[in-house]
Amino acid sequence: MKRTVFLISIILVLSLILFSLEERPRIREFGIKTGILKPGKWNAITDVQGVRVGHVTLIKGKKIRTGVTAVLPHDGNIFQEKVPAAIFVANGYGKLMGYTQIEELGNMETPVILTNTLSVPTAADALIDYTLSLPGNERVGSVNAVVGETNDGYLNDIRGRHVKKKHVLEAIKKAKSGAVEEGSVGAGTGTTCFGFKGGIGTSSRKLPESRGGYTVGVLVQTNHGGILQINGFPVGIRLGKYYMKRDIEDLPEGSCMVVLATDAPLNSRNLKRLAKRALLGIVRTGGFFTNGSGDYCIAFSTARGLRISNRGDSPTRKIEILRNREMTALFLAAVEAAEEAILNSMFKAQDMEGKDGHKVEALPLDKLKKIMEEAPKR
Repeated sequence: MKRTVFLISIILVLSLILFSLEERPRIREFGIKTGILKPGKWNAITDVQGVRVGHVTLIKGKKIRTGVTAVLPHDGNIFQEKVPAAIFVANGYGKLMGYTQIEELGNMETPVILTNTLSVPTAADALIDYTLSLPGNERVGSVNAVVGETNDGYLNDIRGRHVKKKHVLEAIKKAKSGAVEEGSVGAGTGTTCFGFKGGIGTSSRKLPESRGGYTVGVLVQTNHGGILQINGFPVGIRLGKYYMKRDIEDLPEGSCMVVLATDAPLNSRNLKRLAKRALLGIVRTGGFFTNGSGDYCIAFSTARGLRISNRGDSPTRKIEILRNREMTALFLAAVEAAEEAILNSMFKAQDMEGKDGHKVEALPLDKLKKIMEEAPKR
């Protein structure tokens, strides 16, 4: 009898482990489509040619729930072949390193690293080491490291500063094209979103050839709150988790980092305009840039003809850039890709327990399915 009870217990434990590892769907796999434009092959930021993404996830013991995500604009020496870039700030309660030089010069010279708030200096130090180590950079004496963050301190022992330089370098080394891992991975390991488990999410949109055929890809690190909605339907209210509900009034405080890539030939001015629209994806999902949030979009173009080479001898250069009147379709693509990326970050995330026994539930897809049956059909 004891042996039977023991075996049943083992089976139950294994079943729980397998359930926790069960692959959760992206929002489109769940049967919900957002927007009108079509995604690219991977429906990810990596649909923009040359862009690569790498993660390092740190889950140890009961209190380490953090990590690093690296986004590389191209596979060359980014310092020697800089890309046009811009940053737009919706609410600046954050620690985005590298902002002022991008604002001043309109270009980016390192990968983008995302991590937790107190690991920004460590990530920047590693990014500088990486840049100085590249062949051709032997005489480099100034590096503008670009590092974004959100605060994962509810689930993670953030004061322990467990992200080390080796983890940042590993994330860069792991960066690849193709499908991007989402949910509770990399810099999104310990984050929350709208009161549920947040994380890393990504999506893309490809314009029709009549509009240039350009691709816009977005990757997000979600750690913000508000009143969750999907396609305008008040999902957060129906699930009982939303701002100003008496027992969870702290839900909205948090941040969202947005990284946008496009192959459209845009200068920094129009990249900033595009970044503004990408942040509307936060609004479309129910966020509203609260007092304690750091909501940023880092946007860059991979168009080869716009790269800024350190090797050029001429004091001038000729470039071709898109006209202002051609921006509208790209604006829509940015909004749609950001919106879906945020939702993907939640759909793919798993339940998580972390520091001090804090628990965060993943978006309950069984309840969501019933709720969305009441939503107006598109």
